[in-house]
Amino acid sequence: MNMLRKAVCTFVLGTLSIVPIMSTTVFAAPVAASEQQAAASLINQLSGLQRLTANFEQTTKVHNAKATQNKSLTAQHMNQTFTGVMKVERPGKFYWEIKSPVNQTIISSGKVVWIYDPDLQQAIRQDLDDQVANTPALLLSGNTNQIMEAYKVTQPDKSKTYYTLLPKNKESAFQSLTISFNGKNKPSLMVLQDSLGQTTYVKFSQVNVNGAIPASTFTFNPPKGTDVIDQ
Repeated sequence: MNMLRKAVCTFVLGTLSIVPIMSTTVFAAPVAASEQQAAASLINQLSGLQRLTANFEQTTKVHNAKATQNKSLTAQHMNQTFTGVMKVERPGKFYWEIKSPVNQTIISSGKVVWIYDPDLQQAIRQDLDDQVANTPALLLSGNTNQIMEAYKVTQPDKSKTYYTLLPKNKESAFQSLTISFNGKNKPSLMVLQDSLGQTTYVKFSQVNVNGAIPASTFTFNPPKGTDVIDQ
């Protein structure tokens, strides 16, 4: 599931205006927040968030021939919807499980990330360093200062709680990432887009903030017979 680790987001907000005959309707353009205001607003959204659980629905769309020609993409990745469960605990701990139509789990203890494919009996182990720009769950579970260092934060409409984050590292897997909140601490949508023309939409539901999560959720011991690959 390449898209879980290498995705980028762009959020496009469109406004449709209907103008009746013999009438002129003027809509005020949204006022963008300054970079400092946007960062402060996002920090406010994340403040007080210690633990988070939610269901998610993830869909990746392919928009151009360049993406279609990418051999790393299979028909399974294109225009396919995945559903699962996300659990995070700040800082750095997260659990991201795809349950349908295939099974894959990504788990972090705060230091190490495991990517486990039970069907393949394979587990990839890698350091958490520099992963904040590669996984939506890491954004939600990450240290706020680390997030601000990794991204330029924008808020296209300062009256709305959605934010477009632009990675400062030019080699990041993401070009941009937008996150929208529905109430304090409650993410409702992420939209990610990469340079290959893939757009990934992650919709959250049944969001629970600061509920109890067992510590064992964020530990992983490869089952017997699992092929472990270090990266």
